[in-house]
Amino acid sequence: MEFKNIGLARTVAACGALMALAACGGAGDSSPSPNPTSSAMGTLRVALTDAPACGFDSVNITVDRVRVHQSAAAADTDAGWNEVVLSPPRKIDLLTLTNGVLFDLGQTALPAGQYQQIRLVLTANSGSGSPANSVTLTGGGAETAMQTPSAMQSGIKLVNQFTVPPGTLVDLVLDFNACKSIVKQGNGRFLMKPVISVIPVVVSGTVSGQLATTISGTAVTQASVSAQKDGAVIRATVPSLTGAYTLAPIDARSAPYELVFTMSGAATNVITGVPVTVGNTTNVPLVTMSASSSMAAVSGTVGPAAALPAAVRALQAVGSVPKIEVASSNTDGAGAYSLLLPKAAAFLATYSATALSFSSSGTATTAGKYTIEATDTTGATKELPADVSAGSVSGLNFIFP
Repeated sequence: MEFKNIGLARTVAACGALMALAACGGAGDSSPSPNPTSSAMGTLRVALTDAPACGFDSVNITVDRVRVHQSAAAADTDAGWNEVVLSPPRKIDLLTLTNGVLFDLGQTALPAGQYQQIRLVLTANSGSGSPANSVTLTGGGAETAMQTPSAMQSGIKLVNQFTVPPGTLVDLVLDFNACKSIVKQGNGRFLMKPVISVIPVVVSGTVSGQLATTISGTAVTQASVSAQKDGAVIRATVPSLTGAYTLAPIDARSAPYELVFTMSGAATNVITGVPVTVGNTTNVPLVTMSASSSMAAVSGTVGPAAALPAAVRALQAVGSVPKIEVASSNTDGAGAYSLLLPKAAAFLATYSATALSFSSSGTATTAGKYTIEATDTTGATKELPADVSAGSVSGLNFIFP
């Protein structure tokens, strides 16, 4: 890889392999990490990770560079940009970056100070050969090109404040949520609607545990594990074949979190009060999703066309927790959506480092009750209630101005 500091004409070497971020120094690359030689310089290192994707065997993006600027309003042609350049650009399957796995995009020396803007620049698809950005549907099928917005040529803009102190290495992780970033357009086409969060490692910790299931016929890898705060998914993953899961990095400043376990055919399990401390791992005792649940669909449309693509998610109150996210989906090209939800009440436990005791959080008046939230392309939201306790609900439509 090539690492450039625009305006300073500095080029430094760094590692680029699939690895834990703290272990920079991949196979075949023995170059030392750059150390700033001036008190006015710091070093930025950037890595990529992913939450689980829905219905895909692969989700590929090709990263060309990462750009940072001290102004949130800087245009892509303005002076003052610093870059981490991947040479050649790297095609990365986001679905390999779950369970705490990070892809190190590289690092560069840059002036110390406060930065406000990050841009992730992807390579555009060409008319021939394997597409730079693509998906493969679960169950096989050909690799299909994924359309990327024209703005990606100047980079996916992420306004996020971070500080690079003099003589210090700062680690940032870009969490690319593949599941929420893909829109099915119809006619076999897919559009990327990037959902990316920026996680500073210096204020982060790890949550790790083991998931078991006694739900007959459902593989543990079909489950999803997410750390949530006030109904927002902060980090998410899928368990390994053995049921092990790792959520990292997680910003410790917003702890404690709700740990939410979902799986088709099972009641949702929620652990409240999960602590996260900087630089440490919170170990969660074994979780067994032993309560089965029949599932029901909530479906409808979002309109008009100017509101699309829209995101739709199902929220639920669980015990004293006002809301958790149970499922989410993007609308298709026509604005249609469908969410599959448990009819049974969720099971709730308070975090303990030694053992967990789950109990049903619901009654006849709360089981199967959800709030469906739609967010249009401008970020405006609308909510409608949905009750699936008696079966599927259709025609739950959202109309934005």
